[in-house]
Amino acid sequence: MPHIPTIGVLALQGAFEVHARRLASLGANTLLVRRPNQLTNLDALVIPGGESTTFLKHLEREGFYDTLNTFVHTKPIFGTCAGCILLAKEVTNPPQPSFGVLDISVERNAYGRQNDSAIITADTSLPGGPLEMVFIRAPRITRLGSAIETLATRDGSPTLIRQGRLLAATFHPELTDDFRVHQLFLDIVQKATT
Repeated sequence: MPHIPTIGVLALQGAFEVHARRLASLGANTLLVRRPNQLTNLDALVIPGGESTTFLKHLEREGFYDTLNTFVHTKPIFGTCAGCILLAKEVTNPPQPSFGVLDISVERNAYGRQNDSAIITADTSLPGGPLEMVFIRAPRITRLGSAIETLATRDGSPTLIRQGRLLAATFHPELTDDFRVHQLFLDIVQKATT
């Protein structure tokens, strides 16, 4: 019988429950992660959107940052919006700490403030045609390392990228009816755990 992965969703802010429901509907076991000891025995983790500096403040307690830092350097991780920022090697506008596992530079809030949020549809290399993308105070990826694969773009800037076991989106795939991005992450996790 194939291994059913257990995927945690960092549940400190953002639409974490939506991510968990989406992954569960695709066949994963899910766990909402609010404490560092909950990372034990997880196969992978989603770091959802929210506000990246607020995430960092939450992670200051109980050694959470250090425990999570170790986890993201070894397991499959999917970061959306603020999660993408926290995974990036370099963060600008303004600079801030990050886990530095994803070989990219990101500019925070690059597409404007809350009232500049947008829903666009663009081509993707994922099978199944164009991809709907919901941008809310989204970051822009401004530099890609050589190991980064771009899966979708907005006005020439990468919006969905992969680096091996790491997946990141500058938009919110959990806020659409399209399951392909979460399915891709589940596929990455299943490959990493078999």
